[in-house]
Parts: sequence; structure tokens; C-alpha cells
Amino acid sequence: MEPPGSSASNNTLSSAGGACPWEVSDRARLCRFLCYGSEGDMYTARGEGHVTMENAAALLSFLQEGRGAEVVEEVMKFAQEGRAVRLGPTFFALALCSQHPELKTRQAAFKALKVVCQDPAQLFSFIQYKKELKEGMKCGIWGRALRKAVSDWYNEQDALSLAAAVTRCKQREGWTHQDLLRLAHTRPASDAVALISKYVTKGWKEVQAAYADKENSDEVIKVLSYLEVVEKVKHSRDETEVCNLIEEHKLEREQLLTTHLKSKQVWRALLKEMPLHSVLKILGKMTSNKLLEPGSLETQTVCDRLQSESALEKAKIHPFSILQASENYKRGQGCQGKTKWEADSNILKALDSAFYKSFVNVEPVGKRLLVAVDVSTSLSSIVPGTAVSTAVAAAAITMIFAQTEADTDVLSFSDGRVVPCSLRPNMTLADVTAELVKFPNSTTDCTLPIAWATGNRKCVDIFIVLTNNPLWTFSASPVETLTKHRLASGANSKLVMCGLTSIGHAIADSEDCGLLNICGFDVGAFSVIRSLAQDLIC
Repeated sequence: MEPPGSSASNNTLSSAGGACPWEVSDRARLCRFLCYGSEGDMYTARGEGHVTMENAAALLSFLQEGRGAEVVEEVMKFAQEGRAVRLGPTFFALALCSQHPELKTRQAAFKALKVVCQDPAQLFSFIQYKKELKEGMKCGIWGRALRKAVSDWYNEQDALSLAAAVTRCKQREGWTHQDLLRLAHTRPASDAVALISKYVTKGWKEVQAAYADKENSDEVIKVLSYLEVVEKVKHSRDETEVCNLIEEHKLEREQLLTTHLKSKQVWRALLKEMPLHSVLKILGKMTSNKLLEPGSLETQTVCDRLQSESALEKAKIHPFSILQASENYKRGQGCQGKTKWEADSNILKALDSAFYKSFVNVEPVGKRLLVAVDVSTSLSSIVPGTAVSTAVAAAAITMIFAQTEADTDVLSFSDGRVVPCSLRPNMTLADVTAELVKFPNSTTDCTLPIAWATGNRKCVDIFIVLTNNPLWTFSASPVETLTKHRLASGANSKLVMCGLTSIGHAIADSEDCGLLNICGFDVGAFSVIRSLAQDLIC
């Protein structure tokens, strides 16, 4: 932590009190784009819009200036360090760089392909973006460099891992492995990759005929055995046999037929090795099909895993993900309303326990935070795209920051009134919710928390304001109030305005790179806030 007035940051204020470079640079716009798919200061939760050229002006500017290698380097950082909330923009940027006129940029992009695209779905997405970017041009996309890069992607994989990957994810975005291997003119670098290539392009029968009487290496034998299991499952109608194969070879549901997934016995076998993230997503479905019944062994197994600190830490599940899963499960029906179930009380208790235990998975940003909850309007709405009420969401967000950051102030505020809240470590989510909304509401003024910090000589690095009211009036703009705090405290303060019920309009428009708008809320919002706090997107 730099002391107040430190000049270590790129966004330091001048000693004369004037505003220094808080304007949004092209690099900041590029990093925002790579992080969440927009160059603007607005992150929309659950917004998975398709990436287009209209969103990538800064990216194009970098390429026009001959700085494509820098773009590729940033793409790799965002992919490797998990900074990209949405991966589409990184594939789009890499695809654009891969067909840039400058040779150095193209070479860097193709070299980065196997680093950025870790699985087949990501590779297919990259290829599709290349196709879309080339539409309208006279040349095709399958030049020598792309053919080599795609061939290297397949050839440099571990053979058994590749066999599992091509059988789990067979196609995406209108592309198949057969398409890519054929168009890339791939020459397998090993006998095992040659076997997988033949399986993908010619089918299992030709593989059997070709390898029946050959002297095969140990690696080829392992791959043959694995593919034989996958084929056996595809043609088996015997539930017991399918379950045995799932358990013995750790097969996943993507490798099964739709008819298999109608069987409780098959789901029971899948559940034993199912990743915890997947378990959370289909708790309702497994309860609906009676796999998870009150008092059953399967229900107890799920509850034990949800309450296991080691399992939660290994899966790196964020507490807000667990909250969303819990509220969805509690609702008793799917998002479309087709699947319905009666929530099991033991599972709900396990989810509640998991919420608190998963706080260890939140990595602190190490900044001075002020989290302020606007109680000027009723917090009884629902966060768009979730089953979570805005009151519970605000309490959960506050708890997560308060319990994982060493220096955090918490406020409730309404027009003309700011109330500091004292959160004890042993408080439950219900306790925190009650604490935040304990005084009457009035009108909204989201500049109050910043003014309170300035008046109380608090140095704040990140203001996080949670409001249920996207339309509000104020005596001064958020940026003006933030600027006053920067000048008074010497801190390089930033402001995150979270409109919990907003579906895409900004709380405050600004060209100040220290301000971020969040519309709605999801797990990705925590990553975006973290990136802003660490100067990664500003």
C-alpha cells in the first residue's frame, strides 16, 4: 500500500492539486475489451454478446500503429492469469492479430494460439472469429501459418488428454475436429495422434481395421483402449455396463447418449467424479429426477462435498457462485420454469455452510475499501438473471469484501444520512442483511459515501456503491465528488457504481478511468473490480 500522496501510480495527482492523467487511454480501453468485451466503463453482468469490430476501436488503433505484438502479449496475459471475465474478446483479438498485414504480429498470434486456446471449444471459437473477420474478403483463412498452428495444437497435446478432449467436445460454432484436421492438412507428429486423427476423420471401424494386426506402442494401446470404451458406451443400452464404464474410466456426461441421461443409475455413477461446479449447476435437476432424495446416500454425499473445506478450496468456488446456486435451488424451479423440484432442507443447510467456508477462495486485493449500500429504495427486487434478491446480494457482496479485505469500511446511506455499519466475523448473511437495512429509506444520492469519507478524513482506494435505483439525482456529479476526495486525501481513489437492478444503462457516464459502472451483478463483477483495483483495466 502506497502512503497518501505517493507518486508510484500512473494515475497520481499533481502536487498543485490539478487532475493528472485520469483520462481513459487506448491501453485502458484495450484492457477493458479483453477483460469484459467493451471499451467503455460499463460491465453488464451475464451479458454474453457476440464480439464485433464496433467494440474494438482501441484494438484496431494498436494494430494500425504497428503495435500488434503488444496486443498479443496482453491477450496471453489475460488468458494465462485468468483476468478475462469473458473469453470471446480474447479469441476475437487473437484472430484479428493473426490476419494482420504485419508479419511480426501474425507470427506472435499463431505462436500464442496453443496458450490462449486450451480446449477444443476455444479453438473452434477462434476459427469461427477468423472466418467472420474474413467474410467479404477475396482470400480464404486457411493459409500456411494457420494450418501449421492448428496442426501444432493437436500434435503438441498429450495423446490420452487429446482423445478425451475430442470425444467430450466434438463440435462448436459449426466446426468439427474433422473440419479442422482436414483443412489444416495435419500431419500427425506421433503414432498416437495419427490414431486419434484417423478416429476423428474416418471413424472407429476403420481404426479397428487399421490397428488390429499392428505392433502398437504402449501409448497407442492406451489410446485405443480409451476410444474402445467411448465407443462401447455409445452403443450400450445396458445401464449396469454404462455405469461400470463411467466409474472405471471417469467418463463425463458429454461422452454419453441422451438416452443414458434419463437413467438415475447413470446419474449416480456420474455424480461420484462430477466436478463441484457442475454439481452446483444441476442440483435442481438431480432433485427433480429423484436422484437426490431426502436421506439418500447420494444426498449425503453431495452435502459432505459441499461442506468439505478441502473440496471447496480445490474447486476454487467463489462464495457468490454458491449463493446463486443456493437461491436458484431454493426457488424450486429452473429458469425456464419447466423443471420443478422440492428443495431438500439438508442440501440447503449444506449450501449455507459452503457459502461461509468458501470465503478462503477469495484472494484479497489489498486496498483500502469502502462498501456503501443505498437503502433509499426497497431492496426487495431481484438481481436480473438470478434468483437472488437485491437485499441478499448487497449483504453478500458486503460480507465478502469485509471478511477478505483487512481495511474495509461499510456504510448504509440514504438522502442526507450515512450510517457506519459494524460487521462482526460471526455474523450470518441474514444478520448482515438486517444490519444494512435497519433505518428508514428516503431519496437516493450516491455521492454521500464519498463525501462522508472526505469529511471524516478517510483515505479510500476503492469506493463500491451498491444501489437498487439506477435513476437518481445528486447535488454534485460522482466524478466531481471523487476528484475532491482524491485531492483531500492524496489517495488514487476509484469508484465502482453497482446498479443491482440495472440491465445495461450506466449510473454515471465518465471519461475518468477510475470509474466503473456495473449493471446487475455476478461472479465476474468481482473479477472486474479486482482488475480495476490493481490498475489492470485503467
